Amino acid sequence: MKRKLIIYIALIGIIGLLSNCKKDETKVVLSSNPVPPTLTLPDNLTLLRTHAGDTLTFTGTAVDPGFNASANYFVEACKAGSGFTDVITLFTGVKNNIFKISAGDLNNILLKKLPADEATSLDFRVRSVFVIDAGTGYTPIEVTSAITTATVTTYGPPTLALTTAGTLQGVISPTDNGFYSGWIYTDGTPFHFTNKDNGKNYGGDAGTGVLTENGPDLTLDAGAYNITVDLTNLSSITMTKEDVTIGIIGDAVGGWDNDTKMVFNFTDRSWNIHKAVTAGGVKFRTHGGWNKVNVAYRPNNHDLNNLYQSHGLLNGVQLEPDLGDSQNIDDIAAGNYDIKFFLESSPMKAVFTPAK
Repeated sequence: MKRKLIIYIALIGIIGLLSNCKKDETKVVLSSNPVPPTLTLPDNLTLLRTHAGDTLTFTGTAVDPGFNASANYFVEACKAGSGFTDVITLFTGVKNNIFKISAGDLNNILLKKLPADEATSLDFRVRSVFVIDAGTGYTPIEVTSAITTATVTTYGPPTLALTTAGTLQGVISPTDNGFYSGWIYTDGTPFHFTNKDNGKNYGGDAGTGVLTENGPDLTLDAGAYNITVDLTNLSSITMTKEDVTIGIIGDAVGGWDNDTKMVFNFTDRSWNIHKAVTAGGVKFRTHGGWNKVNVAYRPNNHDLNNLYQSHGLLNGVQLEPDLGDSQNIDDIAAGNYDIKFFLESSPMKAVFTPAK
């Protein structure tokens, strides 16, 4: 009897302990309507190189799932209306009350997905992620803020802008060292350089290459040029130029002694000319010489959609194995043609369209 009594007392004790454990257990209950985090953007998102060191502040409030949650936060952006299918992640962290970043750092992040020197409409959001134990393991839960849309203007490298041939163009200084270089195309209309950072204008004499602040507009013969402007000494500003216009040459279009300059089309990035073609051969080259561009048929494949640069070497860069010299395009029927040459495409190609 005494033994049974001891067993009963022990059982009562165990039941009591289990009961106390259940009472001490804290249940985590996810609200059926969690309060999402919020995100407030800086007032001005026009980014400027002259203010690259300025601090931009994003503020917000934390997610409230109905219990004290430890969440990770992701501040994200995408092109407006794209549904965050191509996300730009700006920040990550465990707090959502404040995020700070320099204008320069934000600009560098955005340039991975956005064009430079353009205004782009972006959607912004903050996404919170936390976990709860559903009894079968930890389950991640996401709660996202409302979307806020704003226009952001990025900036590229320091640029001297110019407008000619009806097109805004520019030469750039990638390392911001005062030397600006780049490719331009002009139809012969006058132009000047404008520093996009400070608005100063530069012009002068295209023949001598001497420039001055607020100097007269520059004029070059129609064509393409590699341009370099030296602003390292503002009392002695200079411009150098190299004619890299593409021309068409051959006994089928007038002779091998001189090429005819072609006209650049900015829309499809092609070189164009209207030309009478007779029996003989045709090639495309840099105006006045063969050193840079010498394009025609491949030695082993006469295909206008797969043209070849002589020796595979274009502007000093070995693009492909050396197959020797390019071969004349010599199978075009006699007649008048609108001719397009796509130097920038891969592979290079030409189109001969019959015309009056």
